[in-house]
Amino acid sequence: MTATRTRRTARLRTLALTGIATTGAAAAAITLMPTTAQAAEPVRAATVASAAHDGQAGTGTKGYADNLDGWIKQSLAIMKDKGIPGSYEGLHRNIMRESSGNPNAQNNWDVNAQKGIPSKGLLQVIQPTFNAYHVAGTSQNITDPVANITAAANYAAHRYGSIDNVNSAY
Repeated sequence: MTATRTRRTARLRTLALTGIATTGAAAAAITLMPTTAQAAEPVRAATVASAAHDGQAGTGTKGYADNLDGWIKQSLAIMKDKGIPGSYEGLHRNIMRESSGNPNAQNNWDVNAQKGIPSKGLLQVIQPTFNAYHVAGTSQNITDPVANITAAANYAAHRYGSIDNVNSAY
């Protein structure tokens, strides 16, 4: 129990020093990383016209709200079009655990960050995973909320069958 408490205390100190605002954002010690075989697989996806997040305040692309609810709903529409499984509840649960809903969250302390590839965005994706599972028609920006959600859901579908099957750091 003392060792666990010591690790937890050290972890909290690290979080405070790196400026991560919530422990929810820090819960992503293990992030989305493809296996060697998965990273080598080409991503086959048709283009979705006008699916990228527009980054403006208020209403986003195609009338979706420019907030977490709108980003999830827009991602779900793209996922449905691409045949990527997942639900609002599954996306929301994982987003809240990984970033507390902050699209600019970045993990600067885990093993990936130490290797120079920190996890970023709502679902704490590392760049190689984002590149391998990016869904055509979404932004190429890893911190774009819709692109981040959709790529992470695409990865989870390949790895776990659906984002709905992910119930802990992945």
